Amino acid sequence: MTSSRRHHLKSLMLHIAANWLEQEKTDIAAAKEAYLAENCPPSDLSGDLAALTDACKKLHAAIDKIDESRYDTEIKVQKADKEIEDLKLKVIELAGVKKPALKKVRMSADAMLQALLGSKHKVTMDLRANLKQVKKEVKEEPADVGDWRKNIEDKADRKKMFESS
Repeated sequence: MTSSRRHHLKSLMLHIAANWLEQEKTDIAAAKEAYLAENCPPSDLSGDLAALTDACKKLHAAIDKIDESRYDTEIKVQKADKEIEDLKLKVIELAGVKKPALKKVRMSADAMLQALLGSKHKVTMDLRANLKQVKKEVKEEPADVGDWRKNIEDKADRKKMFESS
């Protein structure tokens, strides 16, 4: 379908829709006029003051009755809306929040950081490279002491040295 054909069809559809909207407006106005003619007969304003005050009192009474019924229906609608909202909340509470089953994902630390930070950040998480190098110190084992009696004799000489002074 060419663009000119598509444009022509679109303009036709818009024209038809505009005609339908105009027809709907005239239908609504005609229905309103028919309803008013049926329920509200034209008032006769000719006559004396007493007849006019009577007509006004009747109109005020009719207006009060209509306002009461309108107020009652508004309250009923509000109550029904509130009840619907409460029932919706109860349904949500009863259904609860369904947690999806978690899947086991094998991913390296580098891949996790890249997924979280995006591809812009090149962060490496080589944990072994960050560890401190510790060299093991080899403990020197004492040389073979030999005979224990000899050590005691050496210590005895030291004791004599301190005592003689």
